[in-house]
Amino acid sequence: MARGKTGGGKRLGLAILLVLLLVPAGQMAWSTWNLQRPFKGYAGRERLVTVAPGSGAGQVLDRLEREGVLANGKLARIYLVFEGNPRLQAGQYLFKRPLTTPQVLRMLVKGQTVARSATIIEGLTLEEIADQLARTKFGRREVFLDLMRSPKLIADFDPDAPDLEGYLFPETYTFASATPEREIVETLVRTFRRRFERDVRPLLARSPGRSVRQVVVLASIVEKEAKMPNERPLIAAVYRNRLDRRIGLAADPTVIYALKRLGRWGGNIHREDLRMDSPYNTYRYAGLPPGPICSPGLASLVAAAAPADVPYLYFVSRNDGTHVFAQTLAEHNRNVEIWQRKYWRDRWAAERREHPGPPTGGR
Repeated sequence: MARGKTGGGKRLGLAILLVLLLVPAGQMAWSTWNLQRPFKGYAGRERLVTVAPGSGAGQVLDRLEREGVLANGKLARIYLVFEGNPRLQAGQYLFKRPLTTPQVLRMLVKGQTVARSATIIEGLTLEEIADQLARTKFGRREVFLDLMRSPKLIADFDPDAPDLEGYLFPETYTFASATPEREIVETLVRTFRRRFERDVRPLLARSPGRSVRQVVVLASIVEKEAKMPNERPLIAAVYRNRLDRRIGLAADPTVIYALKRLGRWGGNIHREDLRMDSPYNTYRYAGLPPGPICSPGLASLVAAAAPADVPYLYFVSRNDGTHVFAQTLAEHNRNVEIWQRKYWRDRWAAERREHPGPPTGGR
């Protein structure tokens, strides 16, 4: 540490000497003072300054002087030239206290930009992720969508992918301000690939024959169906068993995805929707849909790669986030009667008691 400080002092001394050679002797004290003194020329507690990509050093230093961060932009330019003219990094910089000229320049050379976090939750579609990133000011929605609708980043991993649906890994990310949209999308895909290779690929080795795409598609359906972590392997097993027996998946989330793609999703599935002619309508077409319907999290990917060893073919919601599983259709129909039809009859009756309608008959 002592050597670093001594080296910095020598550089500052040489820079001051250089300044002295370039300015009249009468300005010696002024130049030395301006380089070494901590300076804060802006009002308020802090100042946020954005350095646009491609900005020249002179342009950046003049801006910092106008913003009250540097006392003298031209003097800072001389110091920067003496330091070897290192490149100033683009991004947003937050200044909170008086700083010397070398301290300010060190921040820009090292790229010590403001960092912000973005949390991509499990189960979002490609469009929803683009909306969230744009809404939280990480970039432009149309640019994100253009990047996400290209399969280039995943082409070697899933040659059949038409876009990045399913491959934008849900996680909390930290990006420096002004990080390009392309770098953000690349980070989401790179994280997916790393987590898949580390935590999912070894599970596939135990039961070969399934492609990455098949696992991701199944995991995306599990992600939309499961609410309780312990049920993910069970739900994955139901769909895996139905696929093995060539029984249609009859998965509501795939129908919802199809309706969203058509701009027809209104919050409820209607009977006619189950007859819709779409490859994502798993009530009409057997097998997996043609692609993922969302970005699954790691737990759903693991469940899809290693479903539970159970014989179930059906499940129905208890309306509290959990499900009842069944092996036969007769058992499933009883569960539907108990947990769906009776539930809604009781709920309707309770609402009628709480909010009775007008009496029938005359006035």
